[in-house]
Amino acid sequence: MRVSFEEIHTEHLTLRIAHPETMDAIFALPSEQEQMRLLGIKDRRQLRIDQQKHKEGLASHNKKFVHFFLYEKGGNEVIGWCGYHTWYTDHNRAEIGYSFFSDTPKGKGWMSEAVTEVIKYGFEIMKLHRIEAMVGVDNIPSLRIMEKFGFQQEGHLREHYLRDGIYEDSLVFSLLAGEK
Repeated sequence: MRVSFEEIHTEHLTLRIAHPETMDAIFALPSEQEQMRLLGIKDRRQLRIDQQKHKEGLASHNKKFVHFFLYEKGGNEVIGWCGYHTWYTDHNRAEIGYSFFSDTPKGKGWMSEAVTEVIKYGFEIMKLHRIEAMVGVDNIPSLRIMEKFGFQQEGHLREHYLRDGIYEDSLVFSLLAGEK
């Protein structure tokens, strides 16, 4: 079985689009090594977590996701992801998220390249009206991305996100289709 991806190319990156059907195909592969390679996972413990999440259904009625696996242009190793992890199809809105898997690509402007394409894809292909983001109050790089792309801050959620056993606040942002 072969997994195929739609691709978007930027100056420094290749974004491989993974719809729910793509993820079904990845998790149906008989080789866990191949699943790990395609997902950018380095250890079997994380693979088991992702397999369980997939089994429990990351996509359900009126709530889907579209992930873009990030590769350095010409590379064959996943360096991060960007995409919509919560897409409410009935309401034409989705929550954007992104992350690099190591510090190596950080600070080069590459996530801005990815976010540019993901926003464009969201408004043009997914027909979103609203893109939402939840950003930790101390996450300066993400706050800069929100500012760069014109996201408007709408609120402050207290103790909204649990990281390493500590509850952190999140700032709520949105970007509407007419504001892009």
